Amino acid sequence: MFDAIVVGSGISGGWVAKELTEKGLKVLLLERGPNIEHITDYKDGLMPWEQENEGRVAEDEAARDYAIQSTVYPFSSANKTFWVNDREHPYSTPDGKPFTWIRGFHLGGRSLMWGRMSLRLSDLDFGANKKDGHGSDWPIRYADLKPWYDHVEAFAGVSGSTEGLAQLPDGDFLKPMALNDVEADFKKKIEARFPGRTVIPPRVANLSEVREQHTDLGRSPCQYRSQCHNGCSYGAYFSSLSATLPAAQKTGNLTVVTDAIVDSVIHDAKTNRVTGVRVLDAKTKQGRTYNAKMVFLNASTIPTAQILLGSKSAAFPNGLANSSDMVGRNLMDHLGGAFAMGVYPGFEDRYYRGRRPQANVIPRFRNVDTQEEYLRGFGMVAMAFRSNWKLASMAPIGVGAAAKERMRKPGPWMLFAGGGAEMLPNRDNRVTLHPTRKDQWGMAIPHIECTPGDNDRKLVAAAQADAEAMLSAAGVHIIAKGQGPSTPGVTIHEMGTAHMGTDPRTSVLNKFNQAHDVPNLFITDGAAMASSATQNPSLTYMALSARAAHHAVEFLKNGAI
Repeated sequence: MFDAIVVGSGISGGWVAKELTEKGLKVLLLERGPNIEHITDYKDGLMPWEQENEGRVAEDEAARDYAIQSTVYPFSSANKTFWVNDREHPYSTPDGKPFTWIRGFHLGGRSLMWGRMSLRLSDLDFGANKKDGHGSDWPIRYADLKPWYDHVEAFAGVSGSTEGLAQLPDGDFLKPMALNDVEADFKKKIEARFPGRTVIPPRVANLSEVREQHTDLGRSPCQYRSQCHNGCSYGAYFSSLSATLPAAQKTGNLTVVTDAIVDSVIHDAKTNRVTGVRVLDAKTKQGRTYNAKMVFLNASTIPTAQILLGSKSAAFPNGLANSSDMVGRNLMDHLGGAFAMGVYPGFEDRYYRGRRPQANVIPRFRNVDTQEEYLRGFGMVAMAFRSNWKLASMAPIGVGAAAKERMRKPGPWMLFAGGGAEMLPNRDNRVTLHPTRKDQWGMAIPHIECTPGDNDRKLVAAAQADAEAMLSAAGVHIIAKGQGPSTPGVTIHEMGTAHMGTDPRTSVLNKFNQAHDVPNLFITDGAAMASSATQNPSLTYMALSARAAHHAVEFLKNGAI
């Protein structure tokens, strides 16, 4: 008998395991995918030109096994084992309503491949649902989560600058990563031309410097190689494998089992408590059961909904903790597809060293102090870079020595700006279980239906117009533009399928990420989000996880669960 079972080893599951074990609980961490060894199983030591086929995966292999995963920008021959085999892990969508589900089933989950942008939500975000009536009112506000943002940032290590913006609260950051000369010029022009808009360094979970809590785990500063998506042998970026799981292992209270697919959570109707989980061995397909005093579901947004919906009983005929009929509903993703890119004039005598691991941030500036014709808002990123020989090769360059000499010189400066729009909660955007199709383990596959609404499209159109306006104001010759809302799932920020709320009739979780229906069941991954806001959500998952784990231990001690 364990004190707690944590399902999923990604960003949120790793944090729950760390917090619970450090408080003395015996924890079983279950991961449906294979084991990944930190450092040993990374290929970040290979430079791009050293990677097999220069990082490209053979077209026939990509089409056969990675039809969906290969569409994401970091996918390469160096890290293809970090992405699921789409053929072996099917899901379904309605005709004409695609959803691009990007997944990583292995120890550490998508914490090995995430973009590491770490942004706090504000009261503008936590109060939005109540203000405009879309979705359930968040049961917490910024003051409730602030100390937990502080807590997780200090351990993870987030670099950034202090700006004093109400819509993007500051933290205790490591030193910021510098803007290059063109970005600094762009910042100056935009802030002069558009009052209320700011261009700030990325807030990113890469160590620009190390503190004691980082060196204790063997983590080193960022080397600015931009090899992050292949794993980081320096431990410079935050992941479950570089930080939270090693910390949990140090306590001696953690047991990790990989290749363990959770089929369902076991519920005792007499006590109205969950007692454990049923697991299928990924390799042998044999079943077994693990028992614990409480369960944390951190399988990620869609699998968590799949597990709950598949955990049916007489007490919960529509799925565990689903008396509200909200499990699976309100699936959200940030909507991309709004961007502009072009040639930045001048600065031909300037260059830069290293490759910074993230773009600069333009925090939300719409619907902050005034109200537009649409609800909510969007955040933006911007980055400038010197084009390389590949761009030069697109123009006529002749042959021989002259051509080679030209290709040794960098091309013009380029600047990119793009937006990510908030998606309103919509109960009809949802995850269900397919009525007939099952996977190779006999589990009903997820059926995902998610379509942008009218307000979502207005936001993307506004972000597109603003991206073009800012580049034009900076004198950029625009050569590429966005073409409307991206397919849901593309931004890899899916969330909302078991959301928090104040009313048990319209939400799944309370203010402690505890199921309204079952007091010893907790969910702290993306499923818990009541709205998407505009910020990258992973830092909020971390803070919610640490906070929920703290309260769960208190509840266990006082007999409340």
